[in-house]
Amino acid sequence: MTLTDDRQFPTALATAMAVPFDYADGKAGVDFEPFPAFMSAAETTDWFQAWTGNSELDGNAFRVFGQDGTGGYAAIWLIRPNRPLTEQPVVFLGSEGETGVVARDLGDFLWLLADGYGPWEAATSYEPDWKAHPNPELAAIAEGFAPQQRRSAAAVIELATREFPNFDDTIMNLCR
Repeated sequence: MTLTDDRQFPTALATAMAVPFDYADGKAGVDFEPFPAFMSAAETTDWFQAWTGNSELDGNAFRVFGQDGTGGYAAIWLIRPNRPLTEQPVVFLGSEGETGVVARDLGDFLWLLADGYGPWEAATSYEPDWKAHPNPELAAIAEGFAPQQRRSAAAVIELATREFPNFDDTIMNLCR
């Protein structure tokens, strides 16, 4: 795969990340803090090496664009050769070792957000009483950028998990 060092958000991601996320004390909100731009290549490598405990790795396969309150990162995973960022899956790598592919591509990720989920909420089930609250502003963005991909957060997560069932094993095999 040819990796680029493009650190500019695709327009759809920039538009969605400009919408404020309200945590609402964890009761109804989304635990997500978007970054204004992708994390730099050097910062991504430093983080990935620390996260895996493997100093032989670099972070070139990830474009980190936000975090949850504990420091877990949401990223675009560059796994599909010669495909643009918008066609790559979105993943979550948590501060406590949680992993998950939360959307197959950026269009699905927009619908995940629209349905009231963030990357952490999509990748974990730690808060059984948490209830999603769809976001009309993010739904309008998803409709504008990915109208043909309209689906529920549950469907987005299921499709991503089905397409990338070995993501956790792939990442854990890199850990030392």
